[in-house]
Amino acid sequence: MEASFSRRKLLTPPELRALTERSDARGWIQMISHIGAILLAGWLHGVALGSFWVLLTGLVLGVLLNFTYAAQHELSHATVFKTRRLNEWFGRGIGFLQIFPRDYDQIMHFAHHQYTQDWERDGELIREPYTLTTYLLWLSGVTYWRNRVLGLIRRARGIILEPYIRPEEEAKVIRESRLHLLGYALILLSAIAVGSWAPLTFWVLPMVLTKPVHQLQNTIEHLGLSHEPDILENTRSTRAGPLIRWLCWQMPYHTAHHTFPAVPFWKLRQLNDKIEVQAGKVHRMGWIEFQIEVIRKLHAKDESQYPMDEVWIVPLGGGRTARVPAE
Repeated sequence: MEASFSRRKLLTPPELRALTERSDARGWIQMISHIGAILLAGWLHGVALGSFWVLLTGLVLGVLLNFTYAAQHELSHATVFKTRRLNEWFGRGIGFLQIFPRDYDQIMHFAHHQYTQDWERDGELIREPYTLTTYLLWLSGVTYWRNRVLGLIRRARGIILEPYIRPEEEAKVIRESRLHLLGYALILLSAIAVGSWAPLTFWVLPMVLTKPVHQLQNTIEHLGLSHEPDILENTRSTRAGPLIRWLCWQMPYHTAHHTFPAVPFWKLRQLNDKIEVQAGKVHRMGWIEFQIEVIRKLHAKDESQYPMDEVWIVPLGGGRTARVPAE
């Protein structure tokens, strides 16, 4: 990390205590607004069935469903609600919705924070380097959903291959996977029994078909950055307006989140401002700008051929992102 930037020097103990303070009220406001938007979009989707408008309502519903992972992410950090049990309960419910069990995701994600951009230990990075083809498959959601479903089935069978899952955690992960599969089976059997397509119409199809929109955020946060343990060089923030920041639960301030993961989502903008003042600059790109650049780079050569200790995807103008005031 740059000599001018230090997490220990960034905040005084009182400032850190203030920034890490949770709030049930702020958590409820964000959660209710997101769930409310899903319910409204679901109602409109039902009204639009049989018309051309179903394409638009399905898009909106699917995007809202996919981005509940942003909620699951924050719930795993226990930063949404001050009442810790609420973080767990909502996390489990959203994990079921996402086909992404909460305990497994939390274990994987904590390994990601502890070993960010470490090829061998980062829970979200353990994969083969991208080629243009494998990247586009991941961006499309094809390999994303394959990994989610097959991984869930494998762990339910008691087969644990993930190196970041400790032996003492295996039983919990296996049990959770089996409960998820049981729940999905019950939903399927119930739908068949009553002759309903509702689970597909209002849940599975919208979420699967709009995954590429969610992948715009998933792929931008670390890809093409250094694999060295330097937060300013291995984590990227996103240029985003108020609506996208709401949808992503403020995760566009991703460098701030990695600097102090215990800071609640609704305080990340304040933390981000402090980081930019001290560090002077952070890596930041927009969704489309990033995709153009990464596809261009992977068209030229595979990810394995780029330096592991340097940043190789930068804004189209080149160079490191200058300090940009928070929107």
